Amino acid sequence: MTTMAEGHAPHPYIGGRTAALRALAAWRMEWPGTPRVVVLTGDPGCGASRLLTGFLMLCEPEFRSRLPLDDMDPATVPPELPAPAVAGPAGLTAAQTLWTLADQLELSASTTADVFAGIASLGHTVAIAVTDVDRAGPVPAANEPARLVREVLAPLAAIESVRLLVEAPRALVADLAEGLPSGSVQIIDLDAREWADAEALTRQAETALNPQFGAPELPFTTDAAVRRSLAEVLAERAGTSALTVELTARSILLAPEGVDPTDHERLPTSVGAALDAHARRLGAEPQTLRTLLAPLALAQNGDVSAELWARLVHAVAQRDVSADLADGLLLVAPFVQAVGDDKDIESGGPVSLRLLHPAIGAEVLAGLQNVRAAQSRIAMSLLESVPGQDWSKAAPYVRDHIAGHTLAAGLLPQLLTDPGLFVFANPVALRAAVEAVPVEELGTPARTYLRTAPLLTRIQASTELRAALLEAAFVEDGLDEYAEAVRQLGLTLPWQTLWSAKVAGVTTVSVGRVRIDEQSDERTQVAVLVVGDERRDQQSTLLVRDLVRPSGSLENVDPAKVLRPSEEERESAPLAVSRGGDYLRVWDRADGEIVAALVSDTPVTAVDLSPDGVLVVATARGVTARRITHRGSGLAS
Repeated sequence: MTTMAEGHAPHPYIGGRTAALRALAAWRMEWPGTPRVVVLTGDPGCGASRLLTGFLMLCEPEFRSRLPLDDMDPATVPPELPAPAVAGPAGLTAAQTLWTLADQLELSASTTADVFAGIASLGHTVAIAVTDVDRAGPVPAANEPARLVREVLAPLAAIESVRLLVEAPRALVADLAEGLPSGSVQIIDLDAREWADAEALTRQAETALNPQFGAPELPFTTDAAVRRSLAEVLAERAGTSALTVELTARSILLAPEGVDPTDHERLPTSVGAALDAHARRLGAEPQTLRTLLAPLALAQNGDVSAELWARLVHAVAQRDVSADLADGLLLVAPFVQAVGDDKDIESGGPVSLRLLHPAIGAEVLAGLQNVRAAQSRIAMSLLESVPGQDWSKAAPYVRDHIAGHTLAAGLLPQLLTDPGLFVFANPVALRAAVEAVPVEELGTPARTYLRTAPLLTRIQASTELRAALLEAAFVEDGLDEYAEAVRQLGLTLPWQTLWSAKVAGVTTVSVGRVRIDEQSDERTQVAVLVVGDERRDQQSTLLVRDLVRPSGSLENVDPAKVLRPSEEERESAPLAVSRGGDYLRVWDRADGEIVAALVSDTPVTAVDLSPDGVLVVATARGVTARRITHRGSGLAS
């Protein structure tokens, strides 16, 4: 067990943890023989996040300048070096976390493999800190923390030039350390005797109870001796749980009635005991408090509005809980954090709620008889809250997180039939949920979304662009009714996809006109597709298709008789097109405005644009024709 070094002041934010801080400082100093990878772990609520935050304050120049470094133990203070790159994966996917690091390190990369290679080739030691691994991912049921360790942290730890500091759940430590040389990894388990620090917990409690730091003036807070005595008992009763100390202090400060600082046996020894003690002190049943907290425990990494929270409490309880909700905010107050505008929070205006710590949620969920059934009731309540089943009018939490709830309830495939949800929901959260379902359980529309989602997230597509890309994808997959449903959502799309052909190997496309009936002067707009490349001695095939009708190939048309637009016609057309490897832009010649931008998830191999604004695009997947709907140049929509 650690104690404060004689004569030195504790870290003002941490209040102790000398042994752990010395180990972290040695990691940052790169002392010979110190492990290259350090993992902070322990039971949920052990204080690992607080310790890592306090240490990073010592590494960041602005915060460092505010700390009493001269008074602290020199062995706990790292030298003045550039701050480590820091990634906080809370709510992020593994890929997003890696790209966050890539941005901080100013790497030029287009794939995740490029990021790892770029870090390895920097030519100097790279210090990286990753916090809150247990909170990774937008969808808890998708088990993103394990994926983060497997796909990001373990590969980072394997790079010899990387010095990695990670806060991770105990269950994932072995996966992170697997395969690393002996002596290169140090595990700091804050619940182990050598790293635990009872004095630090006492200081934490004493600070929380001190009116100088915001505590109300009460008999057990204003008297220094009584305050110190109570803090010591709180810490002793909590064992190694910093969270239990925090929750108990918040509880007795928010509801001090009936608190006897000398009645040690009634002070909580765990998170669950803190919940129960608070409820009883307010004259409520412990189960009532847990019922009120259940929707927040079941939440999908999003803030739940107070109004929605009340609705979901009814759904979970399966009864009228209006009487419980009347004083509900006071009952849950020590265990939640209000999120919103400061003025709204102070005045009782609209706010959102989240649990103060995930361990509170774990404790509440452990008491639910059937978590999946509770998630099912929440999902149904969320669905019923959508006005007219119009996802554009759904509350943000409902729109973005209903997929996570239905995934946890085992009902997600049934939800994935609504194009409106595909378009309006946050694609990062929805993609994570869909990817967690076995592909064979997904319907055809969901599979279309699944293959399109990586593109939507990569380019951070707006709602309108998501709709446009999904409209085209549905046509490509033969789901014309879903494409039409997207068009009916009331959004302004840059194009309407006219047809799609699964023709591989198209190297050239060109638009033109041809007589279908030799007895008529009428010419039909067509697209000529060249399959194969004569320039590379490949046998080529020419296919002719109706440009605007999904009628298939025009087999009786001689491609040689197709009349292509002249250069003069092309130059006088209102629109023009430019292209790159996987993208193209259509722009208005009159003012240079980009009226349509298409990014493809496969390389663009050929493109042509008719004078009246029909865009033909060939990729590795096939060929599509899209009518550009821009009205500024008088084109048909």
